Amino acid sequence: MKGIDGIPSLHLIALNKLISKLPKAPTMFFSNLFPTAKAESDTIMWEIEYGSAGMTPFVAPGSIAPAIGTDGIGEASAKAAFMKEKMYFDEEFLNNMRQVGTFATFQTAQRKLAKGLQKLNYRVDRRREWMMAKMLIDGSLTYTQKGGTKFTVSYGVPSSHLVTLGTDYKWGTGTSRSPMSDIMTGKTVLRDDAGVSLEKCVLNSVLLKVLLLDSDIQGLLKSSAFGDGNLFSNPSQVLGTLLGCGDIMVYDEFYEIPANLIANVTGGSSTVIYVDDASDFEVGGTLRFHDYSSAARSSYEDETITAVDAQAGTVTVATAPTASFTANEDVVTMKKKYIADNKFFMFSTTGADGQKAAEFMEAPYGVDRRWGKFVDRKVEWDPEGLWMRVQDKGLPVMYNPDTTYTITAT
Repeated sequence: MKGIDGIPSLHLIALNKLISKLPKAPTMFFSNLFPTAKAESDTIMWEIEYGSAGMTPFVAPGSIAPAIGTDGIGEASAKAAFMKEKMYFDEEFLNNMRQVGTFATFQTAQRKLAKGLQKLNYRVDRRREWMMAKMLIDGSLTYTQKGGTKFTVSYGVPSSHLVTLGTDYKWGTGTSRSPMSDIMTGKTVLRDDAGVSLEKCVLNSVLLKVLLLDSDIQGLLKSSAFGDGNLFSNPSQVLGTLLGCGDIMVYDEFYEIPANLIANVTGGSSTVIYVDDASDFEVGGTLRFHDYSSAARSSYEDETITAVDAQAGTVTVATAPTASFTANEDVVTMKKKYIADNKFFMFSTTGADGQKAAEFMEAPYGVDRRWGKFVDRKVEWDPEGLWMRVQDKGLPVMYNPDTTYTITAT
């Protein structure tokens, strides 16, 4: 393989120009709601305010103006989260990128490069979206810091804004359920605590179905102007109008967490699964076992996750899979929606002062202080090839924690 300096497409300037022009991963809802800003260091600092709907007082002419301070607890700080990933391109691919007189081959290699970069780019976008969703919906975020330690940021969302319904009040099954009352309570809490009006409601299709089939909501729809079939042709708009939420956002996007098996899984007996990285798996998720020895790599089994131990690198499932799976060959994955099947999320994107309630702060990294996504590369000598790497560093922050309200509804 000749030197990569002779391949213009692999120059760092070209690679970073390309990734800056790539579109964001589709429907990154939470990431697109709030702006991005640059932090001065990897220690992110931000002001937290609870409510801010005060008024300037009357004072006598010629007197000293009274001073005001920040409403709430003041300043918070946390270390930025660092993320990176790489992809390998072999010697044959790199030589085809510079082969003279083979325009078609060159174009194929260029497309492969662009697809590889786009994949890396999308994966960073999904991680950012995951961070924003965790902050907004759960009120906290856990990530890995230097040395492999886990760190949790709690954003100070009041406990009265994180509501878990009791058994009798659960939507769809509770004997005393009342979704409309629960949503009205949330609107009142946002108004009284943050001084804001409800701007958006978010849920996924599973919880939307629960609401559509609720007997109280069905009764109201029958006696309203929406009883003519509009409910099922445009359910989010109809429900949003009925519940006073505006257009309800139905958000079904998901992310996938892969891990390599590092110990054999014995069919019928193994419930504790050893993987190379268990940090992003979650209790209640579905662990899918993929058999990579099958020709089409399409053979799999699904089991429910009951426990996760990131330090030990284990994921425990409720029932052992029927088949056996091989260490260092087969993999497991978990698909998870950004908003869970049981969450109804209500919020305003601004505080009472009209400023954005949250932001994604990009932190500097590298000796030349880079912000945001950055592509670099490293040549391998034997066998010859090239690693392409994408890095990013930052942390979402919430300035007005009382502008969100989450109902765990089922």
